[in-house]
Amino acid sequence: MNTVTDPILDIHSVPKHLRFETERRDLQNAQRQSDDLFAVIRPEFLYERPIDQRHRIVFYIGHLEAFDYIQICRKSLGMAPLSAELDRLFEAGIDPDSQHLPADVPSDWPDLGEVRRYVEETRRAIDAILDRAPAEAVAMAIEHRLMHLETLAYMWHNLPYEVKNGTRDIPNGVAGNNPVQAPVQVQNEWRDVTAGPAVLGKLRDGEFGWDNEYAEHTVEIPPFAIQRYKVTNGEYLRFVKETGTAPSAFWVRRDGELFYRGMLEEIPLPLDWPVYVTHRQAEAYAAWAGARLPSEAEFHRAAFSTAIGPSRPYPWGNNPPNPELGNFDFRRWDPEPVTATPGNESAFGVRQMVGNGWEWTSTPFRPFDGFVASLNYPGYSANFFDDAHFVLKGGSPRTAARLLRRSFRNWFRADYPYVYATFRCVRK
Repeated sequence: MNTVTDPILDIHSVPKHLRFETERRDLQNAQRQSDDLFAVIRPEFLYERPIDQRHRIVFYIGHLEAFDYIQICRKSLGMAPLSAELDRLFEAGIDPDSQHLPADVPSDWPDLGEVRRYVEETRRAIDAILDRAPAEAVAMAIEHRLMHLETLAYMWHNLPYEVKNGTRDIPNGVAGNNPVQAPVQVQNEWRDVTAGPAVLGKLRDGEFGWDNEYAEHTVEIPPFAIQRYKVTNGEYLRFVKETGTAPSAFWVRRDGELFYRGMLEEIPLPLDWPVYVTHRQAEAYAAWAGARLPSEAEFHRAAFSTAIGPSRPYPWGNNPPNPELGNFDFRRWDPEPVTATPGNESAFGVRQMVGNGWEWTSTPFRPFDGFVASLNYPGYSANFFDDAHFVLKGGSPRTAARLLRRSFRNWFRADYPYVYATFRCVRK
């Protein structure tokens, strides 16, 4: 039974000057982070394509600024384009689809100097009018940029190490980030989750949310059991040895030994880190193990509900995310053991349901009842309601703290191998 709750909009009474100062700070911080991330790549490689299904790197340098200007200045305030040609060129990304690969060549893109001038001009124009821009448009621009910080990170993950600048120049990464460790096997226990309500979606409370997050509703969930930890590389390795396929984007075999392809270096496969796999690989493992993937609602029940009492905004309770609670918000480039951060447990004793890797669910990405497409970005969600994409929940090491809210939904195609996505199994 689904019960939809959609109250009247109640805008929080925040003084305009305080909101403006916060927005400016958050946007500028996100801009600095994206600049730092592009600086990881040596300039002569900025016209390369790290992943076949994605654009060349130069596109993203312009795309972040084009999106900001189009949403904040053009669509919200009716301003004229600074460059209609570059706005069109950089406006839209690509849905990763291995059946329809882009065929452009480097010469199809503007000179890097022209792209950087475009970046500077759009930032100056936005800064000049930010104090009168709608809060929703600014929040959309900030979160869009933060999401791309994660997308770009996993793209960088797939580039040869010689393309990246030295480790001392790389933000959030230092030499020795991934120390060699003795093989560790995790005993993955099961946790019982009692029957009860799961709260999904978001209230229309004046705080920003993407259109697919609305509206808040409650689903009654029968009892089930869920693994305490995310499935590890060690557990998945046993499956690979018997029948499965290795995660090609993150595992490398050299001279008969398995290594994890980290952002900065290859290291012996850490058996107690979560395995990053496609949805199809996760489903195959679950079937092999006599289990299945959780639904989106079951994930919410295990992560945010309590046996008695209301749901919580985070698995650990009401406190906002901080570095002691989990591997998220750009704290590391790579995973950490699934047994780390003991404070990051749900009321049912399930660990790391937020952070250290997005978790696949069995739920196709679809709208909630009463879905209304965003007025200024109508295709953000609606273009992907095709039953070819599946919902992921939780967050990865490169997921910004503000995207860790309970209602946030991520989604990818079932065969996409690059995202920082893991899983855990459930059974009745």
